[in-house]
Amino acid sequence: MESKYRQLAEILKNRLEKDIRQGFYKLPTEKELCAQFQVSRQTVRQALQLLSQEGLIARKQGSGSYATGLLPEMSKNHVAILLSSDMEYIFPALLGDLETFLSKEGYSVSVFITHNRTDIERSILQSLTETPLRGLIAEPSRSGLPTPNFDLYEKLSAQGTNIVFFHGYYSNLPPCSYVKDDNYSGGFALGQFLMERRHRQIAGIFQLDTIQGQERHLGFTRSMLESGLPIDEDTVAWFTTEQLVRLEKKQDTRFLSDFIKRNLSSCSAVICHNDEIAYWLIKELSYAGLHVPEDISIASFDNSYLSELSVPGLTSLSHKPHEMAIAAVSLLMKKMQGQNAVSMQLPWSLIERSSVSFWTD
Repeated sequence: MESKYRQLAEILKNRLEKDIRQGFYKLPTEKELCAQFQVSRQTVRQALQLLSQEGLIARKQGSGSYATGLLPEMSKNHVAILLSSDMEYIFPALLGDLETFLSKEGYSVSVFITHNRTDIERSILQSLTETPLRGLIAEPSRSGLPTPNFDLYEKLSAQGTNIVFFHGYYSNLPPCSYVKDDNYSGGFALGQFLMERRHRQIAGIFQLDTIQGQERHLGFTRSMLESGLPIDEDTVAWFTTEQLVRLEKKQDTRFLSDFIKRNLSSCSAVICHNDEIAYWLIKELSYAGLHVPEDISIASFDNSYLSELSVPGLTSLSHKPHEMAIAAVSLLMKKMQGQNAVSMQLPWSLIERSSVSFWTD
């Protein structure tokens, strides 16, 4: 005959999923469970210990027992990840981090690539509404624009899927949980850094259809204005997802060579949207007979492997290792456990390399 504590553990498991779906995460006290099921405190403690060993609850000294967010039926503990790109720039490290941290929490993972296209995103989201899903970590497609897929995100949420966005969010969705870079402060900091090195004519190139590009541009322009320097829109260029894809797949750098011809004639420094753009811009500058940093200084975002591969090495803004993935998974776990999941903006730190010099003209 099965022991009483195992019988009680099975009863609590069966209640657990229903309670989680309804937003109840705190279990009754040991005293309440003893009275409810007419068992000893030792039986209750053994049953709770079994649930704790299986990762279904966490017992907090002086507070009680709480559901971890995992469901008893392990096949239902599934999280989907939507990434905008599968190119090598930051994809492998970020995906590896997300999968590792989710696996440690007991969740299985499936990965989908939107290629920063809302039509592909819609197809993926439609399929996800047809399968049980505990969580979704999503990188928005064209985050600088309202999403036409708000209805599917809302449907997933209504079905009980916990959603966390990273690298951005959508302006036309109800308040949502997200983790993103502090892009405004980053753009401001790069502008200040270059001006401290006596640069006064500073150009910028940013991605038009992402919130990152828009915020980085805004921070840069505010740093110029607060330093008493005029804004010259002729020194700023924008590129689109389509141009970025052609750069990555076909090494089509025409928008960068156009930027050099049209926007850089009077500038001594450039703030680039990220290391990928900076890396290719340095190559195009060399073809145009311009040298970094002797003729023009370059600063960028992300501190990726390209910042060290580039010649010269790129001065770039950086996050702590694994920080974005840790923050996104942590935020999702809080939502899974019914806790207050406060959105986060991750601060940047500057990594100086040789692509920036003092301007002496």
